[in-house]
Amino acid sequence: MTSIALIGATGNIGSRILDEALSRGHRVTGTTRDAAKLPARANLAPKVVNTADVDALAAVLKNHDVVVASIKWNEADIHQVLDAIRRSGVKRALFVIGAGSLIRSDGRTHFEHMAEKGIQPPTSKPAALAYEAIRAAQDLDWTAISPPASIQPGQRTGRFRLGLDHLLEDDKGVSQISREDFAIAIVEEIEAPRHVKRRFTAAY
Repeated sequence: MTSIALIGATGNIGSRILDEALSRGHRVTGTTRDAAKLPARANLAPKVVNTADVDALAAVLKNHDVVVASIKWNEADIHQVLDAIRRSGVKRALFVIGAGSLIRSDGRTHFEHMAEKGIQPPTSKPAALAYEAIRAAQDLDWTAISPPASIQPGQRTGRFRLGLDHLLEDDKGVSQISREDFAIAIVEEIEAPRHVKRRFTAAY
């Protein structure tokens, strides 16, 4: 059993990480800004805290084996989150960041590809900047994980591929994964770290 502090336990991805971790018997402290969204469950300790309150967040994160941050980086300051993790004394941290900084087959980032099409998701640039800050945090055993181009609700199949800094596409040029399978990749990285001080991605 691993003790996990999950920042953003009610989000689209965070809620799947929570389900996957609990299903595997791990103990999770889940943070939320709205207590009503995180009802009590076995092995879950809900905590209402905002990432901007660094002292309160650090207190919540203490005494865990790993911190997982699955939050919208246009709504949270990566430096405040890193500060809270450092103050907590937890060394292992996994950060969910966007697909924008992944490199496409033509050498451009996915962010540049989307911008050319006139698409600029509000979280994309902040997530890329967060990744830069994470990579500089050499005092932490960090891991970053990026989703593929599309991540939607779907089936939990347990069948997917892992990659590093390049966007993964299937033989039809489709880059996608379900939120449920993405959560598996994250929890399996927690259980058996393979990408310490690295970014990785998971896709079909």
